Amino acid sequence: MTTKKPLRADAQRNRQTVLEVAEAVFAAEGLTVPIDEIARRAGLGIGTLYRHFPTKEALFAAIVVSRLDRALADARALFNADDPGDAFFRFLVRLVEEGAAKKDFVDALAAGGVDVGHELGERKKDLRRAMGKLLERAQKAGDVRRDVAIADVLALVSGAFVAIEHRGGDARTRAQLLAVVCDGLRPPRRSLD
Repeated sequence: MTTKKPLRADAQRNRQTVLEVAEAVFAAEGLTVPIDEIARRAGLGIGTLYRHFPTKEALFAAIVVSRLDRALADARALFNADDPGDAFFRFLVRLVEEGAAKKDFVDALAAGGVDVGHELGERKKDLRRAMGKLLERAQKAGDVRRDVAIADVLALVSGAFVAIEHRGGDARTRAQLLAVVCDGLRPPRRSLD
């Protein structure tokens, strides 16, 4: 088994630049932007881009992995938040808001025959565990219903993606549907009667 050599600092910077530029360009203009245009906008030669990402699918996969890594880091950063309920709901909203863009990349990869499940498997498990910890803290604080499991939350997030897409995906609709999901996760209010 061979191990990958760590990238030199300049190569790592170039790789990161390509990822950032590609993510921004694809988000603004769609996934059909040619890869040489990404290299041009990143200020790099096409050869440099292809050394890091030999295909457009490799670039898409790297963007998805990068987004999952950022989401995981964000979740872990919220583990010790003073308000566990707020931390949980903020993270849930972040996931749904960014999920649609990630879905576009995953769909493009699947259409190209790339098995993203293998590439993302461990990262998705790590993210699920991190979300589970946020959920548990919010439940202990009384901010989320105790009868909700992480599998329920993930199902609601998936359903929210579909509902938002079905309703057009604009910011107002997304906020409204997310409010309904979040309200459903909160414990019922007790009546004063």
